[in-house]
Amino acid sequence: MNSHRHPGLVLTDHRFTVPLDHADPDGETIEVFGREVVAAAKAGEDLPWLLYLEGGPGFGARRFVGAEAWLGRAVREFRVLLLDQRGTGLSTPANRQTLPVRGGPGEQADYLAHFRSDGIVRDCELIRPQLTGGAPWTVLGQSFGGFCAVRYLSASPEGLERVLITGGLPSLDAHADDVYRAAYPRIERKVAAHYARYPQDVARARAIATYLAERRPHSGGHHLTSEGFRSLGILLGSGNGSHQLHHILENAFVTGPHGAELSDAFQESMRTATSFAPHPLYAVMHEAIYGQGARPTAWAAERVRTEFPAFDDATGDGPVMFTGESIHPWHFDVDPALRPLRETAELLAARTGWPVLYDVERLAANEVPVAAAVYHDDMYVDTAHSLRTAASIRGLRTWVTSEYEHDGLRAGGPHVLDRLLALVRDECDR
Repeated sequence: MNSHRHPGLVLTDHRFTVPLDHADPDGETIEVFGREVVAAAKAGEDLPWLLYLEGGPGFGARRFVGAEAWLGRAVREFRVLLLDQRGTGLSTPANRQTLPVRGGPGEQADYLAHFRSDGIVRDCELIRPQLTGGAPWTVLGQSFGGFCAVRYLSASPEGLERVLITGGLPSLDAHADDVYRAAYPRIERKVAAHYARYPQDVARARAIATYLAERRPHSGGHHLTSEGFRSLGILLGSGNGSHQLHHILENAFVTGPHGAELSDAFQESMRTATSFAPHPLYAVMHEAIYGQGARPTAWAAERVRTEFPAFDDATGDGPVMFTGESIHPWHFDVDPALRPLRETAELLAARTGWPVLYDVERLAANEVPVAAAVYHDDMYVDTAHSLRTAASIRGLRTWVTSEYEHDGLRAGGPHVLDRLLALVRDECDR
């Protein structure tokens, strides 16, 4: 184990060996990385553990600099484990460079089928006794990390002292089609709100989309397309995302010897914002996290999009309708980090027989204290779906708020964590 210090903190790196397939504990293994964080003044104390599960799928745990955001509040009473879920961060990587070691697309898809919340929770249960001596721990799940926490409640509640969820209560039974059928109207509202705030962006976005449709420039091997441009709408789900999007758009064009052209600054901003190189599993596994039972996900976001004419940009008139947290087949054509994984993604989209993730009866009999922040009109996770799930988990207390967007844990971390801890400890009203 390697340890180092940040101001006021001691950080210790842990590497754990876990089975690829927990149903075959003597088979192939992979490595999972976690970073322990404790207040320097309490480093020698016997503190309870808090496990942090990042959103995603496909994102490693956030790399904090010192006691920022919610972490400063957490280390006042917990020893924190920032877990890089399997395939992410410093855990055994799964990307275009490493997956070919598995073989062809079929072998790669079979391998990645183990990288959902059920595998992640089994990892956590192997790791927990190594750190806590067998004591249950508190889990804080952000977004997809909340999906994992609900799976944890379904599969291994004995490992849980309490559960805190932020923007991550999944539907227990919705197909991916249902998820996106609920999502597109929310995205449309977010886009309308952006244009109301920045009406000058209507003409700018249309000019950019038209230019990209006609020219399809390249930036660092990345094809810049009108579809890719519209995916910048994913920014609109965060508290300052509308402002970020506006700043990207406002310097889109410069005048060169042949007239107006997209600026290098804009092209680089768009490439950076839309590249999956840092987190390819987000694209590859995105719809698979909703798979349960015999029905394939079958590129749900792309199919369901056709039910919402506002998102059909073929006519080229009217405001550009940005998209949000949705993955489409064309992502695997334009992004060099995804291009080699196109066939693998196709096989995952066609896959049937996904294990059921949530045990409805067990959740109805839950005895673990649970609190969840549900963000009103969250662009990423449907509020109605979340509230139905909250009502299905015995004893779960909700805090429904419009004070934050989906990134409330980052933007208002100490306050959000304080509120959830008070709810699970029965120290405040709903």
